[in-house]
Amino acid sequence: MKLKNLIDGFDSHICSGSIDVDVEGIAYDSRKVKEGYVFVCISGFKTDGHDYVREAIKSGAVAIVAEKDVKLSEDITLIKTSNTRKALAFMSAAYFDHPASKMKLIGVTGTNGKTTTTYLIKSILEKSEYNVSLIGTVANIIGDKKIPSKNTTPESYDLQYMFNEMVKNHTDYCIMEVSSHSLALDRVAGCIFDIGIFTNLTQDHLDFHKTFENYFNAKLKLFKQSKKAAINIDDDYGTKIIENVDIPVLTYSESKESDIWATDIEITSNCSRFILRTKDDSVEINLSLPGRFNVYNALSAASACIAEGISLKLIKLGLEGVAGVPGRSEVIQSPKGYSVIIDYAHTPDGIVNILNTVGEYAKKRIITVFGCGGDRDKTKRPIMGEVAGKLSTICIVTSDNPRSEEPKAIIEDILPGINKTGCNFEVIVNRKEAIERALSIGEKDDVIAIVGKGHETYQILKDKTIHFDEREIIRDFFKNQGL
Repeated sequence: MKLKNLIDGFDSHICSGSIDVDVEGIAYDSRKVKEGYVFVCISGFKTDGHDYVREAIKSGAVAIVAEKDVKLSEDITLIKTSNTRKALAFMSAAYFDHPASKMKLIGVTGTNGKTTTTYLIKSILEKSEYNVSLIGTVANIIGDKKIPSKNTTPESYDLQYMFNEMVKNHTDYCIMEVSSHSLALDRVAGCIFDIGIFTNLTQDHLDFHKTFENYFNAKLKLFKQSKKAAINIDDDYGTKIIENVDIPVLTYSESKESDIWATDIEITSNCSRFILRTKDDSVEINLSLPGRFNVYNALSAASACIAEGISLKLIKLGLEGVAGVPGRSEVIQSPKGYSVIIDYAHTPDGIVNILNTVGEYAKKRIITVFGCGGDRDKTKRPIMGEVAGKLSTICIVTSDNPRSEEPKAIIEDILPGINKTGCNFEVIVNRKEAIERALSIGEKDDVIAIVGKGHETYQILKDKTIHFDEREIIRDFFKNQGL
C-alpha cells in the first residue's frame, strides 16, 4: 500500500520525502517498527514517541508522522500534523481497508454499566442468529477467541487490527465499550457507530479530564459519531446529550414513561424481575442479575436492539440467557451460610449501586471490603469512604491497585469520609489479609461485598504487577478452614 493512500481524513503537511513510498505496516511503538513501516510519534503521558524517531529509522521506518519538530535526512518522508493520535486512527483504518464499515458497530459509554450492557446486547443479537464480537474491559471476543484486554478501548491501531480480524471472522455486529479516555484521545476517531448508548454519568476519571464538563464532553463525542442513540433519560446528562445531537434517539427509563421503560420491578438476591414496556408492547423479564442498576443495563441493551428491529421475544431470550458477567455482582456462597459478592464497583455511584442492591435482600450484616486505585482521581476517595460507611455494617478499608502511590496514603484519603458515618471499620493494608479478615468474621446470613477489582486477576504495585485473583483467595480460605 502506498503512503499517499493512508493520509486522508486528518490535516497533514509533507515536510520531506515522498508519499509515493510503499508501506508495509504502521507502528506507534518504536520497538515494533520493521522494514517499510510508518512510525507515528505519540506524545504519551510517560514517554514521547518523538524521542524515538532515530530508533524507528534504524529499524527500517520509511516515513515518520509527527506533531513536533524532528530532524530527518531527506530520503525519509516526514509528515507533520496537529494531532498524531487522530492521524494514527485514520491511517490505521485506511491500512486495514476500513473494516468497521463492513459490520455494524454499537458503542456503549457511561461511568457505570458498560460491561454488563455489552454482554446483554451480545446475548440478544446471538439469539437473533447474528455473529457478534465484543470489545471491552473484561476481554475482547472474536468468535470463539478471547483476547486479554489491556484498556477498556484499545489504542486506535490495535482497535482497527481487531476490527479487521472480526471481518475475517464474518462478524455482523461489534459491540464495544467506549471509554471517555478513548474518546478524548481519538482512539475511535473516524469510526461511525450505528448506535451510541449512554448509561449514566457520575464522578470518575477527574485525574485525567480535570473537570466534570470535560468528562461529559468526551462522552458526548460518541454521539457526534453515531447514526442513532439509546439514552437513559433518568440521568440529567442523558437529557443534555439529546439537546446536543441531531440524530434519532430512543429514550429509556426506570421511573417514567419513555420509548422503553420498566414497571413492576422486583429485586431478589439472585435476580431482577420486571415488565419491559414499549409504547406498543410489553414482556416480562426474569434477569439473572440482581439490582436496580442491572434493570437499567437491561433497558439500555433492549433499547439498542429495539432500534435494530429485534423483537421483544428475542430480547427476552437474550436477556434471560445471561447467567452472569465476570466480576459484576459475582456471588460465591460460603459453607458457613453467608454470601460473598465480588464486584468491579470503583466509583462512589458504583458502590452505592451494589450496596443498595445488597441492602434490599441482606438478612443480617453487610461487610464491605474496599479501597481506591492509585494515580487516579483523589477527590472521589473520601466520597467512596462516606457512601461505603453509610451503607455497610462493617467496612474493611484496604488497598486496591496502588500503582505508584503508597497504599497507606491512599487509605488516609478515604478515612475522612468513612469517619463521618460512624460505621465500624478496620484498616488492613494488605488486600489478601483484608479479604481473609472479612471471611473470618462472616456469619450466617451476612453478605460480604468485596468491591473494586471485580474481574481483575492482578494487582499493580509500583513497578510490578502481581497475580491476584479474589476468587482463588476465597476458595483457598474456605479450603484451609476445612469448610
